[in-house]
Amino acid sequence: MREISKEVWTLAEVRGGDIHPVSKELLAWGRELADSMCVPLASILIGHGISDKAAALIPVGADKVYIADDPAFENFLCDAQVKVLEDLVDKYSPSVLIASATTRGRTLMPMLSAKLGCGLTADCTELSIEPSTGRLIQTRPAIGGNVMADIKTRGQDPQMCTVRPKSKRPLCPDMSRNGQLVSIEVRADRIGSALEFLGFRAESAFGLPIQEAEIIVAGGKGMRSSKNFSKLEELAVLMGGTVGASRMAVDLGWAPYSAQVGLSGKSVTPRLYLAFGISGAVQHIAGMSGAETVIAVNHDPEAPIFKVADLSIQGDSMEILDGMINSLRKRQKNI
Repeated sequence: MREISKEVWTLAEVRGGDIHPVSKELLAWGRELADSMCVPLASILIGHGISDKAAALIPVGADKVYIADDPAFENFLCDAQVKVLEDLVDKYSPSVLIASATTRGRTLMPMLSAKLGCGLTADCTELSIEPSTGRLIQTRPAIGGNVMADIKTRGQDPQMCTVRPKSKRPLCPDMSRNGQLVSIEVRADRIGSALEFLGFRAESAFGLPIQEAEIIVAGGKGMRSSKNFSKLEELAVLMGGTVGASRMAVDLGWAPYSAQVGLSGKSVTPRLYLAFGISGAVQHIAGMSGAETVIAVNHDPEAPIFKVADLSIQGDSMEILDGMINSLRKRQKNI
């Protein structure tokens, strides 16, 4: 039986049996939209052994949590989760569905969008409600990051989008909030998957995943060699950050793909982005345009990255990198 709810939904992520922090970021986005629309905010939680953890989403914004807890969801099999979401949407008819632009969100949401026949806007940096229509306005970079496009989805609900991780801070927990936990009975004929989970192997990376880092020390072809590139990791460790790379640096084998920033890599939103020897191709700039502060070091005074940097340093990347490392080491010894 179809129940018209018109709720705003966020899609929580479960990794290693725990609710991933990005789930709470999504609730901060959803809370703003739900309040603007005067409707409830719900989070969808799919996994195995997670029922007792669902209540943690109530203090950070959720009015309701729909829980699909089944051994079939112990590992992420996209098509199985899409079936569950398709059934939930068909039953409850939410107005808006938001997911994070993580690997999982980017895999699951297009498949669900195709199944439902709904529009989908990816990699949004801002979301708001149009007062005159009550429709969702989705803002995202376009034309290589040179402009910001406002997009309004036509057709049937839910209005679907993904938002970049780290684009909003989670709400401060309010332990006085009350919410509803709704256990979803998953039909046996809807949990099968055409995929087989073979195992999980963590990809080699420098420190934290770049989409979760507050500080990114990135390098490009201007680092000149893999030996020089490895010094970026030294600076990143001293600063409590992680290492990013341009596509050229990855293609040269100096860094793994997991560190690549740009349209063909990851979109990042750190508080501080340091770019050493990166010229600033539009594809790279589009991937780091969400950074709060950008410091660029390049020997070329005409490097395009200087146009988007908050602080531009013209000079030899290695000389400046070594100077920063030495200064931070001395500072730490004096503390």
